[in-house]
Amino acid sequence: MRKGIYPGSFDPVTFGHLDIIRRASDLVDELVIAVLRNNAKKGLFSVEERMEFLERVTEGISNVKVISFDGLLVDCAVEYGTHTIIRGLRAVTDFEYELQLAQTNKRLRPDIDTVFLTTNVQYAYLSSSVVREIAGYGGDISHFVPECIIKDVYKKVK
Repeated sequence: MRKGIYPGSFDPVTFGHLDIIRRASDLVDELVIAVLRNNAKKGLFSVEERMEFLERVTEGISNVKVISFDGLLVDCAVEYGTHTIIRGLRAVTDFEYELQLAQTNKRLRPDIDTVFLTTNVQYAYLSSSVVREIAGYGGDISHFVPECIIKDVYKKVK
């Protein structure tokens, strides 16, 4: 069975994330979406809320499993039996950082590869922080996040 892991903070999940999830789920038999627990960084949403959002927006994708993790991603990948890390690239500016992470992960675990998926051009500018900022000012976020979480985002930023 081919398993992949797609890590991130997903604070909140956006259409850009969902684009990568859908495409990655076509490449593997099982896709583990791994929500990072980062105690040093205070997110808008709790890890549990982010996991719930991901479960909602991936409801129709049968080969997706949502988990949370802390520590090293490669350790999480081993724990879940994945040998492929999926990372999304929005712009060339993402590449240098992502390449450094991929090379470090490869050094730590030579049996784990990283696959980069370029995001759909219509989401190249999109990030969770942009969504949080627009929502904080009461702007329309319907073009950026799935409808099933819009009310939750507005409720949280108020």
